[in-house]
Amino acid sequence: MNGKETIQAALEATRSTLNWFVSDLSDADLFVRPVPAANHIAWQIGNVIVGDRWLVTSQLPDAAYPELPAGFVETHGPDGTKKDGPDGFLTKAEYLSLFNAVRSATIATVGGLSDADLDRPATGKVATFAPTLGHALLLVSNHTLMHAGQFSVVRRLLGKPVLF
Repeated sequence: MNGKETIQAALEATRSTLNWFVSDLSDADLFVRPVPAANHIAWQIGNVIVGDRWLVTSQLPDAAYPELPAGFVETHGPDGTKKDGPDGFLTKAEYLSLFNAVRSATIATVGGLSDADLDRPATGKVATFAPTLGHALLLVSNHTLMHAGQFSVVRRLLGKPVLF
């Protein structure tokens, strides 16, 4: 396994984790906050989608991604954290469809790189926390896993089975 295959495997693994952790949740469950100021799962899935696109296109501006619905970036950025929903948010099925399409685009983009590309220095704001393109791409996977870990708290609050 080479570097880009390792990154693709990490992206696939965290895609599976996110899908698994919400598989038995209802649309309404996506809006449960474990504590008053915490972000609900609907916002977090949207933030993961926005994060994939932003992290990758900030380094690879020609990366091809599906279009996001109007207002999606704003709803799933800092301004949307106080919205309880469902107004302006998607259904679980819509989030998962969009997340999986965006993640497939990210994995395909990584597939078009060489291992040497992964060593290229990151640029812009991303360079402050990811020194190379490879680090930035791994951050996409880590961002997903960080949010999925927060889903576990909501799952416990809802009395759902512990999955991992």
